[in-house]
Amino acid sequence: MDSMKLSLGRMVILVHDYDQAFRFYEKTLNARKLYDMTTDSGQRYLHIAFSDQDTAGIWFLKATSPTQQANVGRQTQGQPTFVLYTDSFNQLHQQLQQHNVQIIRPPVTDAGATFLHFLDLYGNEIVLAQIEH
Repeated sequence: MDSMKLSLGRMVILVHDYDQAFRFYEKTLNARKLYDMTTDSGQRYLHIAFSDQDTAGIWFLKATSPTQQANVGRQTQGQPTFVLYTDSFNQLHQQLQQHNVQIIRPPVTDAGATFLHFLDLYGNEIVLAQIEH
């Protein structure tokens, strides 16, 4: 079989408000906008990433139906929504604390990694991890 290239594009996070979601991720995790456009029909495409090198990231999708609205913050039914890897764990941990982000599992170091779990503004569980090499 020929090798094929495969890469992650965007993961989708349901939100109630695009700008509110972006402000949270920008101030707590230094996110930046990759793409922000609204179509003539009113559909907004807001994609964010966490570094200047990232082309993959998160696509915020505004919850419009009652079912979508009920799933904001619950898309993974209590499991982590995603994992962020960093080489500046302590700095990001302090940044989360400065912004009063709810840390639901405090930092732990185990098997060559340091990690914690926190919630975004909608209750999505995110893992912050630093792998020791």
